[in-house]
Amino acid sequence: MQEPIPGVTDAGPGAEFGPAGKALLAVSKAAAIAGGLIFVALVVMSIVSIVGRKLASMPVPGDVEVLQMCAAFACAAFFAYCHLTHSDVKVDFFTAKASPATVHRLDAFGSLLFGTVGALLAWRSAAGALVVRASEETSMILGWPLWVAQALMVPGLVLMALAGFYMAVHHLVQAGRDTGSAA
Repeated sequence: MQEPIPGVTDAGPGAEFGPAGKALLAVSKAAAIAGGLIFVALVVMSIVSIVGRKLASMPVPGDVEVLQMCAAFACAAFFAYCHLTHSDVKVDFFTAKASPATVHRLDAFGSLLFGTVGALLAWRSAAGALVVRASEETSMILGWPLWVAQALMVPGLVLMALAGFYMAVHHLVQAGRDTGSAA
Protein backbone atom coordinates (compact mmCIF):
# COMPACT_ATOMS: atom_id res chain seq x y z
CA MET A 1 0.00 0.00 0.00
CA GLN A 2 1.36 3.39 -0.92
CA GLU A 3 0.57 6.24 1.41
CA PRO A 4 0.24 9.73 -0.08
CA ILE A 5 3.34 11.84 0.43
CA PRO A 6 2.83 15.54 1.15
CA GLY A 7 3.71 17.66 -1.86
CA VAL A 8 3.89 14.74 -4.29
CA THR A 9 1.35 14.80 -7.09
CA ASP A 10 -0.34 11.77 -8.63
CA ALA A 11 1.17 12.53 -12.06
CA GLY A 12 3.51 9.57 -11.72
CA PRO A 13 6.97 9.00 -10.32
CA GLY A 14 9.36 11.82 -11.05
CA ALA A 15 6.74 14.20 -12.47
CA GLU A 16 7.99 16.93 -10.12
CA PHE A 17 11.67 16.29 -10.96
CA GLY A 18 13.82 18.54 -13.08
CA PRO A 19 15.78 17.31 -16.11
CA ALA A 20 18.59 15.81 -14.00
CA GLY A 21 16.10 13.98 -11.79
CA LYS A 22 14.19 12.63 -14.78
CA ALA A 23 17.43 11.38 -16.33
CA LEU A 24 18.44 9.77 -13.03
CA LEU A 25 14.99 8.19 -12.77
CA ALA A 26 15.24 6.80 -16.33
CA VAL A 27 18.68 5.28 -15.69
CA SER A 28 17.51 3.90 -12.34
CA LYS A 29 14.42 2.38 -13.94
CA ALA A 30 16.55 0.70 -16.62
CA ALA A 31 18.85 -0.69 -13.90
CA ALA A 32 15.86 -1.96 -11.91
CA ILE A 33 14.42 -3.66 -14.99
CA ALA A 34 17.79 -5.28 -15.68
CA GLY A 35 17.96 -6.43 -12.05
CA GLY A 36 14.46 -7.87 -12.36
CA LEU A 37 15.39 -9.76 -15.51
CA ILE A 38 18.43 -11.17 -13.74
CA PHE A 39 16.20 -12.40 -10.92
CA VAL A 40 13.81 -14.01 -13.40
CA ALA A 41 16.76 -15.79 -15.02
CA LEU A 42 17.98 -16.91 -11.58
CA VAL A 43 14.54 -18.31 -10.73
CA VAL A 44 14.41 -20.22 -14.03
CA MET A 45 17.92 -21.55 -13.44
CA SER A 46 17.01 -22.61 -9.90
CA ILE A 47 13.87 -24.40 -11.08
CA VAL A 48 15.80 -26.21 -13.82
CA SER A 49 18.47 -27.18 -11.29
CA ILE A 50 15.99 -28.42 -8.68
CA VAL A 51 13.93 -30.38 -11.21
CA GLY A 52 17.11 -31.74 -12.80
CA ARG A 53 18.44 -32.78 -9.40
CA LYS A 54 15.21 -34.55 -8.40
CA LEU A 55 14.27 -36.19 -11.69
CA ALA A 56 17.56 -36.95 -13.40
CA SER A 57 20.27 -36.38 -10.77
CA MET A 58 21.57 -33.60 -13.06
CA PRO A 59 21.52 -30.21 -11.32
CA VAL A 60 22.91 -27.09 -12.95
CA PRO A 61 26.61 -27.12 -12.01
CA GLY A 62 27.45 -24.23 -9.71
CA ASP A 63 23.85 -23.08 -9.39
CA VAL A 64 24.36 -21.77 -5.87
CA GLU A 65 27.49 -19.88 -6.91
CA VAL A 66 25.68 -18.25 -9.82
CA LEU A 67 22.73 -17.40 -7.57
CA GLN A 68 24.95 -15.78 -4.94
CA MET A 69 27.02 -13.76 -7.39
CA CYS A 70 24.14 -12.55 -9.54
CA ALA A 71 21.67 -11.83 -6.74
CA ALA A 72 24.11 -9.42 -5.10
CA PHE A 73 24.38 -7.05 -8.03
CA ALA A 74 20.75 -7.53 -9.08
CA CYS A 75 19.66 -6.33 -5.62
CA ALA A 76 21.91 -3.29 -5.85
CA ALA A 77 20.16 -2.36 -9.10
CA PHE A 78 16.82 -1.73 -7.31
CA PHE A 79 17.82 0.69 -4.54
CA ALA A 80 17.91 3.92 -6.57
CA TYR A 81 14.60 3.38 -8.36
CA CYS A 82 12.83 2.47 -5.13
CA HIS A 83 14.12 5.61 -3.44
CA LEU A 84 13.30 7.93 -6.34
CA THR A 85 9.73 6.62 -6.54
CA HIS A 86 9.17 6.72 -2.76
CA SER A 87 8.79 2.93 -2.76
CA ASP A 88 11.24 2.24 0.02
CA VAL A 89 10.04 1.50 3.53
CA LYS A 90 9.20 4.50 5.68
CA VAL A 91 7.73 4.61 9.15
CA ASP A 92 5.64 7.74 9.29
CA PHE A 93 3.84 7.08 12.55
CA PHE A 94 5.61 10.00 14.28
CA THR A 95 5.26 12.38 11.34
CA ALA A 96 1.61 11.72 10.47
CA LYS A 97 0.52 15.02 12.00
CA ALA A 98 3.63 17.02 11.07
CA SER A 99 3.51 19.78 8.49
CA PRO A 100 4.52 18.95 4.91
CA ALA A 101 7.60 21.16 5.29
CA THR A 102 8.71 19.21 8.37
CA VAL A 103 8.12 15.88 6.61
CA HIS A 104 10.20 17.09 3.64
CA ARG A 105 13.04 18.21 5.93
CA LEU A 106 13.05 14.82 7.67
CA ASP A 107 12.90 13.05 4.30
CA ALA A 108 15.81 15.21 3.14
CA PHE A 109 17.85 14.05 6.13
CA GLY A 110 16.89 10.43 5.48
CA SER A 111 17.80 10.79 1.81
CA LEU A 112 21.14 12.31 2.77
CA LEU A 113 21.84 9.29 4.96
CA PHE A 114 20.68 6.97 2.15
CA GLY A 115 23.03 8.69 -0.30
CA THR A 116 25.92 8.58 2.15
CA VAL A 117 25.44 4.86 2.78
CA GLY A 118 25.23 4.27 -0.99
CA ALA A 119 28.47 6.19 -1.55
CA LEU A 120 30.26 4.30 1.23
CA LEU A 121 29.02 0.93 -0.04
CA ALA A 122 30.07 1.79 -3.61
CA TRP A 123 33.51 2.87 -2.45
CA ARG A 124 34.12 -0.19 -0.29
CA SER A 125 32.68 -2.58 -2.89
CA ALA A 126 34.99 -1.16 -5.54
CA ALA A 127 37.97 -1.33 -3.18
CA GLY A 128 37.06 -4.88 -2.19
CA ALA A 129 36.72 -5.92 -5.83
CA LEU A 130 40.21 -4.62 -6.54
CA VAL A 131 41.64 -6.62 -3.62
CA VAL A 132 39.83 -9.79 -4.68
CA ARG A 133 41.02 -9.25 -8.27
CA ALA A 134 44.62 -8.87 -7.12
CA SER A 135 44.36 -12.11 -5.15
CA GLU A 136 42.86 -13.88 -8.21
CA GLU A 137 40.22 -15.58 -6.06
CA THR A 138 37.71 -17.71 -7.97
CA SER A 139 34.51 -19.57 -7.18
CA MET A 140 34.88 -23.19 -6.06
CA ILE A 141 32.89 -25.05 -8.71
CA LEU A 142 32.86 -22.86 -11.81
CA GLY A 143 36.18 -21.11 -11.27
CA TRP A 144 34.67 -17.70 -12.07
CA PRO A 145 36.62 -14.68 -10.82
CA LEU A 146 34.84 -13.38 -7.70
CA TRP A 147 35.87 -9.78 -8.25
CA VAL A 148 33.55 -9.46 -11.26
CA ALA A 149 30.41 -10.07 -9.19
CA GLN A 150 31.56 -7.59 -6.58
CA ALA A 151 32.47 -4.97 -9.18
CA LEU A 152 29.05 -5.35 -10.84
CA MET A 153 27.41 -4.11 -7.62
CA VAL A 154 29.22 -0.76 -7.84
CA PRO A 155 27.07 0.90 -10.57
CA GLY A 156 23.87 0.12 -8.66
CA LEU A 157 25.38 1.47 -5.45
CA VAL A 158 26.57 4.62 -7.22
CA LEU A 159 23.02 5.10 -8.52
CA MET A 160 21.81 4.60 -4.95
CA ALA A 161 24.11 7.37 -3.75
CA LEU A 162 23.09 9.73 -6.55
CA ALA A 163 19.39 9.05 -5.89
CA GLY A 164 19.83 9.75 -2.18
CA PHE A 165 21.69 13.01 -2.73
CA TYR A 166 19.26 14.12 -5.44
CA MET A 167 16.25 13.39 -3.22
CA ALA A 168 17.86 15.22 -0.29
CA VAL A 169 18.08 18.38 -2.38
CA HIS A 170 14.64 17.77 -3.87
CA HIS A 171 13.04 17.45 -0.42
CA LEU A 172 14.80 20.60 0.82
CA VAL A 173 13.45 22.53 -2.16
CA GLN A 174 9.97 21.12 -1.51
CA ALA A 175 10.27 22.06 2.19
CA GLY A 176 11.16 25.61 1.18
CA ARG A 177 8.14 25.78 -1.12
CA ASP A 178 5.86 24.43 1.60
CA THR A 179 7.25 26.89 4.14
CA GLY A 180 6.97 29.78 1.68
CA SER A 181 3.38 28.94 0.77
CA ALA A 182 2.41 28.73 4.46
CA ALA A 183 3.72 32.24 5.14
